[in-house]
Amino acid sequence: MNVLLFVVIILSILTQHLYAEDKKLVWSDEFDYDGLPDKTKWGYEEGFVRNKEKQYYTKARKQNARVENGMLIIEGKKEKFKNINYKKDSKKWQENIKYANYTSVSLITLNKVSWKYGRIEVKAKLPKGKGVWPAIWMMGAIRSTGVRWPQCGEIDIMEYVGKDPNRIHGNAHYPVNGKHKSSGGKLKILKPYSDFHIYAVEWHDNRIDYFVDKQKYFTFQIDKAGKGKNNPFRKPFYMLINLALGGNWGGPIDDNIFPQKFLVDYVRVYELKKSKLEEPSDKK
Repeated sequence: MNVLLFVVIILSILTQHLYAEDKKLVWSDEFDYDGLPDKTKWGYEEGFVRNKEKQYYTKARKQNARVENGMLIIEGKKEKFKNINYKKDSKKWQENIKYANYTSVSLITLNKVSWKYGRIEVKAKLPKGKGVWPAIWMMGAIRSTGVRWPQCGEIDIMEYVGKDPNRIHGNAHYPVNGKHKSSGGKLKILKPYSDFHIYAVEWHDNRIDYFVDKQKYFTFQIDKAGKGKNNPFRKPFYMLINLALGGNWGGPIDDNIFPQKFLVDYVRVYELKKSKLEEPSDKK
């Protein structure tokens, strides 16, 4: 038994060593500071943005996004907040609402840093209750040049809706002949709002693998989006971390749940040796 135990220990050490050599950390935010999120790493979406969601995304406001005790806190609140983009007669829903009833935050790395291929992982604890819609995701950095969705591509590392409280979703969105297509998977997890989990993708030149902790639950074959140069998944992507409320998928909001916190322990991006990550790009 002692010999067997020794062999098991040695194999475990070797496996960990090989895995460590298989990836190289190239970017991270460990949230080992206090105050607003690091402005050299994160920017903000602002206002009403997408999906007919009910929250107003604020910018550089500690009530909605702050770092303390080694953690990023994204807080959704029920409160009245003035829409700076309000236009009385606008036909755009983002502009014809004078006051929001909820606030939250969407952090983005667009025009800060983007990546092509690699392992992207986030350790997080999700909010709870009907109406919450937290997400950890990526979109093509070519959006900054005017390319629209879904042509830019989208990688949903983690999506969760409070109305389906024990399920995590991972998806890829892309164009085929000019039309939106999506492929995805889901994983049952009991009470993901009770504990921290590691949500990750491993993005290779031919596929994207989706993980929760060490469990792979979905693989997307990149060629589904085309084999030519216009395949968005062979171009750099930037990251978004947000807490949406309500909207097309979030559904009705339970006002008794607020405030709700989306906690992030760290964000890490690794180069994978078998699918070399291009140098992080900070070009606009």
